Amino acid sequence: METNGDAAVEVVPVRHVSRWIGWLFLALFVAMLVHTIFSKIPLSCTLAKGSWHCTKYNWRFGWNQVFHYFTNRLVLKGLVVTLELTVLAMILGIVLGIVVAIMRLSESRLLSGAAWSYTWAFRGTPVYVQILFWGFIAVLYPYLAIGIPFTHVYLVHFHAKSVFTLFNAAVVALGLNEGAYFSEIVRSGLIAVDEGQTEAAISLGMTRGQTLRNVVLPQAMRVIIPPTGNEVISMLKTTALVSAIAVVDLTGAVTNIYNQTFQIMPMLILASLWYLIVSTILSIGQFYLERYFARGALRSPPPTPIQRIRRDLRGIASKYRTKRGVQVGTTT
Repeated sequence: METNGDAAVEVVPVRHVSRWIGWLFLALFVAMLVHTIFSKIPLSCTLAKGSWHCTKYNWRFGWNQVFHYFTNRLVLKGLVVTLELTVLAMILGIVLGIVVAIMRLSESRLLSGAAWSYTWAFRGTPVYVQILFWGFIAVLYPYLAIGIPFTHVYLVHFHAKSVFTLFNAAVVALGLNEGAYFSEIVRSGLIAVDEGQTEAAISLGMTRGQTLRNVVLPQAMRVIIPPTGNEVISMLKTTALVSAIAVVDLTGAVTNIYNQTFQIMPMLILASLWYLIVSTILSIGQFYLERYFARGALRSPPPTPIQRIRRDLRGIASKYRTKRGVQVGTTT
């Protein structure tokens, strides 16, 4: 009870009926989801005395097969290939993206036009088509050479298949495609920095390269990091397309297994679990990178997941904590 003048006023907390209804439906949905994921279905049933009797059951989602092949040698080898493709393609894409973004912002019509053409070509065609193109590039160019045009003078001459192996072709296709998208990410980060920063740096005698490295890029990283993390996770999943040119990545490994065992759904669940595990690790790394580069822009960095859990636990505990000798919710 609280007092307002001479009359006592009873303080009644607001009742959020719609919130409780939402929680009820959410709990019902979660219960149904858990039930269907971990339920079993009968495999062997017989009809006796007018009723069915089932003696053999199996997991609906084939969890026994999932965990049996979870650390299979072929699956782990395919996972390693997926990680290698992701890392190499992202390195190639980041380097190309930075170069192309700087070219797009150049005052030279030749550089900006070439950068725009590259971005236009690789963003305008599907990555699946690009993987197939580079995978079968030897059909178009059986031999690759560097020499003088319109003559038969060659400085370097080699077979296309010796360079563009299936793995290398996949890296080139994914990297070139990523470079086109990453260039726009870098360009958006660069133009997000106020022009006054560049003018101030130049007035202090800094060159354009020094201004870019020491003034513009550190501020642009706060804008570049979040979409870059999304691109890395997207690249991890996009590598599943390389199975089109017979590169055995994680998806290709589970495909080869279910072609022999006919356990299609359990193997797809297995691949999804591995993708989720790696994506979760990458998401954690992205969070800490964003937190690091946000130091100069935010007064207080966002709390880490552990700090959030501790804060929530303290909030829950505070609701049940009372001061000795004082009833909760009353004042004198």
